[in-house]
Amino acid sequence: MEMTKKPIKNLKKGDFVLIDGASCKVESVSTSVSGKHGAAKTRVEAVGLFDKRRRSIVKPADEEVDVPLLLRKKAQVLAIIGDRVQLMDLETYETFELDIPESKKDKLQEGEETIYYEIMGTRTLEDLK
Repeated sequence: MEMTKKPIKNLKKGDFVLIDGASCKVESVSTSVSGKHGAAKTRVEAVGLFDKRRRSIVKPADEEVDVPLLLRKKAQVLAIIGDRVQLMDLETYETFELDIPESKKDKLQEGEETIYYEIMGTRTLEDLK
């Protein structure tokens, strides 16, 4: 599993975070300073990268959270089969199939190179940046 840890208060909009085992993209971060002796709390609102579900977490501001690493990889398009595309990774030469997102329909050509993303072992052609 490709991930690192980061204090929750250091997350920014657009960062990635692991919430309930799902990779999510941060939409907002807010820190509330509590009373005289209480610890500041940070609330993170995020959306799942693959299931598009909204999730949120609230933790002490200094607590660390898991941050999945997004790997950007190159592949060659071997074949287009309906709504799926067969790709070959240009580093490992592994072949695999992925669903073609709406944004990439009619843009993929057999024999051409494309970029795909891998996050926590899940691959996608969607632009996650």
